[in-house]
Amino acid sequence: MRLRSPRRVVIKVGSALVAPDGPPSDRYLGAIAAFVTTSRAAGREVVVVSSGAVAAGLAATGGRRPRTIPEKQALAAIGQPRLMALWGDLLDAPVAQVLLTHDDLVHRDRFLNARATMAELLARGVVPVVNENDTVAVDELKVGDNDNLAAHVAVLTEADLLVILSDVAGLYDADPRSYPDARLVPVVDRVDAAVRAMAGGAGTAGGTGGMRTKVQAAEKATARGIDTVLLDGTAATRLGALAEGVLQGTLFRALDPPMPARKHWLLHATPVAGRLTVDDGAARALRQSGASLLASGLVTVAGEVHRGDPVEVATESGEVFARGVSRYAAHELIRIQGRHSADVEAELGYAGPAAVIHRDDLVLVDPPA
Repeated sequence: MRLRSPRRVVIKVGSALVAPDGPPSDRYLGAIAAFVTTSRAAGREVVVVSSGAVAAGLAATGGRRPRTIPEKQALAAIGQPRLMALWGDLLDAPVAQVLLTHDDLVHRDRFLNARATMAELLARGVVPVVNENDTVAVDELKVGDNDNLAAHVAVLTEADLLVILSDVAGLYDADPRSYPDARLVPVVDRVDAAVRAMAGGAGTAGGTGGMRTKVQAAEKATARGIDTVLLDGTAATRLGALAEGVLQGTLFRALDPPMPARKHWLLHATPVAGRLTVDDGAARALRQSGASLLASGLVTVAGEVHRGDPVEVATESGEVFARGVSRYAAHELIRIQGRHSADVEAELGYAGPAAVIHRDDLVLVDPPA
């Protein structure tokens, strides 16, 4: 399959490729670095998102695998400079270490600062090597895996192509480790519930992802108009073919037109403060008619929601089908839930917004194709 020629590429390299035998090595990274060099020679800008800092730290210090957050953070701090040194030796270009946190992706000012820095690095002919700042991140403030981080970086840098490399050939219709007759899916036009169901659990012992996180990453990137490919990075011939624009893996096609930036941010970058459960009529109106959520359709409220907080919207059966920005705080929502709009002012003692969530501030999890 031939791909469109990209101008800017983000390539994610998983732990199974960085450290296949424990410590980081060039066993697979040599061919990956050659792909980066070939791409740059063809006039493309390349950003690398690299796993392996903890593995590098463990190799440098010995001992057992980390079990606690402080152990992982310490090993990441030890291993990150070693990982950068390896990439610096392999790439025929200056490299720059870029460590991002969840807050850099969620808060608009920090997002724009990170974007400006990345743009300047690329303009200077530098290859940014990106990782999550594991030394200071904690679970509740982490992106959590480098597949999803790579998707955020692709959006941040306005890339045309996201390449996710691991030790599997692509997306299969079943787990090939359990089902020998599983078939490779060459093209995914849209990530939906059926595609997510094909993804399994965690991957290799040294990684934090698996096919599930790769599909999540593809969904994030394609929603913003970025083609995404999954490829076996252990096969140098496949990397060589990809450098020529030929894919031997799975292509997730970019959505056309892409999701607007604000709705993409709301769906994919923001943590939610709570959940609003709505009745069947409200769910239909939101899904099928592009309506706003009114107080009359609200059934229950969960979480410490403040005005302006992102929230999940769910059916009474528990299916989360949308995200939106609440125009009321939780204590207000509880008082007005189920009430008609004309009664809201009388209940609260003051005039509030006409809608609990305005349709411009609401995005469906699985919009109609």
